[in-house]
Amino acid sequence: MTDTFFSGLRVVEFASVLAGPAVGMFFAELGAEVVKIENKTTGGDVTRGWKLPSENPESDRSAYFCSVNWGKTHLLLDLTKPADLQQALDLCDRADVVVSNFKPSAARRMGVDAAALHTRNPRLIHAQVCAWADPEDESPAFDVVLQAEAGFLFMCGEPDGPPVKMPVALIDLIAAHQLKEAILLALLRRERTGQGACVSVSLLESALASLANQATNWLMAGHIPQRMGTRHPNIAPYGDIFACADGRQILLAVGTERQFRQLCGCLGLAHLPDNPDFENNRARVQHRAALNTVLQEAFLKKDRSAWLAELRAQQVPAAQIRDMAAVFDMPEAQAMVLREGATRRMRTVAFKIDCTPEDAE
Repeated sequence: MTDTFFSGLRVVEFASVLAGPAVGMFFAELGAEVVKIENKTTGGDVTRGWKLPSENPESDRSAYFCSVNWGKTHLLLDLTKPADLQQALDLCDRADVVVSNFKPSAARRMGVDAAALHTRNPRLIHAQVCAWADPEDESPAFDVVLQAEAGFLFMCGEPDGPPVKMPVALIDLIAAHQLKEAILLALLRRERTGQGACVSVSLLESALASLANQATNWLMAGHIPQRMGTRHPNIAPYGDIFACADGRQILLAVGTERQFRQLCGCLGLAHLPDNPDFENNRARVQHRAALNTVLQEAFLKKDRSAWLAELRAQQVPAAQIRDMAAVFDMPEAQAMVLREGATRRMRTVAFKIDCTPEDAE
C-alpha cells in the first residue's frame, strides 16, 4: 500500500543536488508522478558529474545522482527558450507540488517563481529550498558550509584532532525532511480548504533545529560542546569503543542504570556500580577515563562475537562497527535497495503504513 499512497499526485521538480531531489524521490517512492526538469545548457543536475574514480566516465549519471533520483521522468530543458519554458509551465499548471531550489532572482526572471506559478495554478503547493534564513540571500552554500556555520563541524572529531564533517550531507537530508513535512501539511490544508500554499525551508534553520541536546547544553548550562569522537557528553559509557580479544572493536550505548548493571554483570564486574565513582551516570561521566580503563581490561578477555551475544542476551545496547560492505550483509539493508535499470540505491522511505488495522485485533 505504501508505494501507491500518492498515486495520481503530480510533482514537478526544479531542484538539483540533494535536498530538493530527495523530496522528489520521497513522493516517487510513494507512487506520485515526478517530473524532474534539469538545465539542458549545463548537462543537467550538477551531481551527474560527481563521480568516484571507479565509476564509468562515459555514463550520464553518477552514483551520487542516482541516490536521490529514482522513479522520476527526466526532462532537459533550457528555460530561457520560449518553447522549453512553455513546456515546463504546462507541467506546473497540472501539478500538485513544485519543488524548487532556484535562486529567487533567477526564478522571477524565468517566470517560475511561486507567485507566477500560483497565478496560473492556485491549488499548487510550491516548495522552496534555500541555503539561508533570508530567502533573498543568494550566497551559495553546500552542505559542509552549513555544517560549519551551525556548529556541527566544531563538535565532530577526536579531542586532539581538527573539525570533521559528517560523511553524508546530513544538513541537506534534514532540510529535505523538514520540507516534506511542510508539503504534507500544505496538502492536508488543501484537502480541507482547496487552497494552495507556498512552503519553504532553509538549510541553516534546518541545521539549527537539529542541534537538540547540544543546543540546550549551551542554552541551559553554558556548556560549549567539544570534540569527543563518538562519545556522548551527557552519558557514559555511551559511544565508547573497546578492543576485544580478537582485535575487533565493540561500541557501547548504555543509557540507563539497569543497563549499566547488566553490562557489569556480563563483564564479571558486578561490584563496579558500588564504586562511588561509577554509582550513577553523573559520576560515570565525570570519571569516564577511569571507567573506560576498567571496561577495556574486561573486554580483552573474549572475542567480539562472544561479547555481542552476551550483551544482547542481557539487553545491553552494543554494536560492531560495520563498513559499507558489512552493512549490506544485513538482509534489512538488502531489502531497502531500489533498482532502476543497472542502477541501485537505498530507499528513502523507511516507514510502513498498514491500512488494514483490523487484522491486528
